Amino acid sequence: MKHDSAVKTWEKTKLQNLVRHKSGRYYARLFLNGKEIWKSLKTDHFSVATARLVDAQKEHRERKSRGASSSSAKMTFGQATALHFQHLAENVNIKRRTRQYWREVFVALEKSWPGLNALEVRRLTPAACREWASKFVLTPGHSGKTISSTRYNATIALVRHILDVSIESGVIYSNPASILVRKSVPSKQLTLPTRAQFAAFIGEMRAGHSRDSKNCADLAEGLAFTGCRLAESTQIEWRDLDFEAGETLVKGDPEERTKNSEIRRVPMIPQARELFKRMRADRSDEPANAKVFLVNECQKSMDRAAKKIGMARITHHDLRHFFATVCIESGVDIPTVSRWLGHKDGGALAMRTYGHLRREHSIAQAQKVSFVPIAPTTPKVAA
Repeated sequence: MKHDSAVKTWEKTKLQNLVRHKSGRYYARLFLNGKEIWKSLKTDHFSVATARLVDAQKEHRERKSRGASSSSAKMTFGQATALHFQHLAENVNIKRRTRQYWREVFVALEKSWPGLNALEVRRLTPAACREWASKFVLTPGHSGKTISSTRYNATIALVRHILDVSIESGVIYSNPASILVRKSVPSKQLTLPTRAQFAAFIGEMRAGHSRDSKNCADLAEGLAFTGCRLAESTQIEWRDLDFEAGETLVKGDPEERTKNSEIRRVPMIPQARELFKRMRADRSDEPANAKVFLVNECQKSMDRAAKKIGMARITHHDLRHFFATVCIESGVDIPTVSRWLGHKDGGALAMRTYGHLRREHSIAQAQKVSFVPIAPTTPKVAA
């Protein structure tokens, strides 16, 4: 950062590492391997800046303790990547599947940007980032079309996160990937079966000739009747079914729990109770800690059944959407459905996803709307 001696841009404060810009904003002035590192404390209040300076100095000491390799002026993108994934590994709040996902994103990044790992971070320019992004956005995805908006956004986010490591290490002072613009993500158009189609769909699954046809149908019904994610449903044990209270305990993975790390109780709708009671009657000799569902997925069976009855293909996760949609169409309010699904946002995500009900339900509801004046009621006179 340059200093103009003719104009007093910076003012010293009574604290050694705290300076004030002429705009009024406070900055931490730190040093790493003989180089100055300036960090905005994002406040113009001295008391707030003092408190944030303590945190900034603590983080700075932790970075220095990680070793000279992280602060090398010649840090490559590959070295910054290694540090970034090390930080992810050290973060106990990040789930194993999330770490795996970011690894998958990085593999795609490597393929799309040859020589990136060996490139020194300080030589990476905004123009180079823009050139890569303009080509990457046209990369064919799994469907043969251009890469999805979601994967594109995730990849540029990863590039930014990795370069942020270099900023924290004092190698660069601004992120050259900050100029990259995220693509808008179109809302997913849900194509779900009608209730009659679903009944025929399950019937066809049960009539399959596979050894696990019945078990696959049970799982598909279980997903549709509970709204559980696939990974959650496959962990349900007999002891998690409370028929007396009418609830299903959803615990998720034994180590990482559910997606939001919380255990929840989902009320049993009548069809769920009927399904679970029938399954338990058929397997009454199994211990309480045995898994309720005997298969971990049923996509092939679902694909075959959908094709057989002429229904649009659906996925395991679509059955979760189906549960939520039927609940809302049955009159359950969205915040309640959101809690059953395990959302923690009070229904915001559910409102965005299910705020538009299916056409047939919407048409039926519209018939209830009337502008005919309501005749006043005549109060009854006591005899």
